[in-house]
Amino acid sequence: MIAVVGHPGHRRVELFAAAVRSSGLPEPTVLPWAEVLRGRVTVPAGALVRVDSPGEDPAVDALLRGPGSRPTRVEGSAAWYAGLLGGLATLTAAVERAPGARLLADPAETAVLFDKRRTHARLTAAGLPVPRALGRPVGSWAELRTLLATAGLRRVFVKPAHASSASGVLALEFGPNGRLRATTSVELTPTGLHNSLRVRSYTTEPEVATIVDALAPDGLHVEQWIPKASQHGRSADLRVVAVHGRVTHAVVRTSAGPLTNLHLGGSRGELAPARAAAGPRWAELLELGERVAACFPGSPMVGIDVLPGAGWRRWYVGEVNAFGDLLPNLPGLPEGPAAGLDTYGAQVRALLGAER
Repeated sequence: MIAVVGHPGHRRVELFAAAVRSSGLPEPTVLPWAEVLRGRVTVPAGALVRVDSPGEDPAVDALLRGPGSRPTRVEGSAAWYAGLLGGLATLTAAVERAPGARLLADPAETAVLFDKRRTHARLTAAGLPVPRALGRPVGSWAELRTLLATAGLRRVFVKPAHASSASGVLALEFGPNGRLRATTSVELTPTGLHNSLRVRSYTTEPEVATIVDALAPDGLHVEQWIPKASQHGRSADLRVVAVHGRVTHAVVRTSAGPLTNLHLGGSRGELAPARAAAGPRWAELLELGERVAACFPGSPMVGIDVLPGAGWRRWYVGEVNAFGDLLPNLPGLPEGPAAGLDTYGAQVRALLGAER
C-alpha cells in the first residue's frame, strides 16, 4: 500500500496517483498535511509513505507559520521551516505506530534540503561545483553591503534560507557610480513583503535595504551570481531530476531576466540544442546530477537546479529541491532508466523495483 502526504485534489497528488494506478497498484491513500500538522493523522499499517509539498494551501500555511499568516507573505520562512520540521516529527511518530509502515524519504535530509546554507555546505564538503557563498550570517542590509565589499562580490543572489519557488530571492548587482539593482518577485507594500507573479526591479537603496532588513531575521544565503549560458538570447539553466540516485529527467528553463522559474514568466527551452551545445560535457552533467543525489541517499527523488556556465562549458549546482518533480508531461531522458515516463511514473517504477 502506498500513502502520500499532500493536499487532497492538488495536481501533485493527482499526478502521482495517476502514476500509481498506471502501474497496476491500488489508489494511494492521501494523508492531508492539515491533519498531520494538527496531530490527527493515522497511517495505515504496512504503508509506504511518500511526503509531498505542503505548499499552495492557505490553511496549511497558517498551521506552519502561525495564525494570521498569508500564503503570499514572504517574511516568516523561519517559522514555516520550524512548522515543517514539527510536522515531519509528528508524521514520523505516526509511521512508527503503524505496523510495517515506513517513510520513503529521510526527514533529516528533508530538513537539510529546506535550508540552503546546509545544502550548500553539504555539496561543498563533497567537492561539488557550487557558486561561491558568503558562508556567514547576515543580519542587515548594512552588514550585507560590508561583507560583499570585503569579499569583492558585486553580483550575487540573496536567498531566504528556507524559502522555495524563488520566494524572497533577490538578484542583486552593484553598478558604477553607486548604481544598484535588485531583481525579484517581491512586492514591497505597506503591510510587508508579498510574493508576486510579476518580476520587478528596485533601484534605490532604501527600497533594497527595507527588503533585506525584513528578510534577514529569517536567515539568508548569499552566493555569487554565475553568468549563465543562453538559448535564443535568453538566460538559461536546467532542472534535473534524479530518482533513486539516477538522473531521469532534465528540462531547460529560459528567461529574459535572471529568474528562470516557470511560474514567474520563465519558459521551457529546448533540450536538444542544449545537449548539442554541451557536446561531450553533457555526460558530465549527468554524472554531476548523480553525485548530488548521492549526497542525499535517504531521498528517493531530488530536483537539482544546474547552472550552465557561459557557452555550456561548465556546470554549477544552484539548489537541490526536496519537491522538485512537478514537471507535467516531461518525458524521461531516452538514455536514462525512465525513458517515456514522467517524473511520477519514474518514481513509482523505481519504488516497485526497490521493493522486489
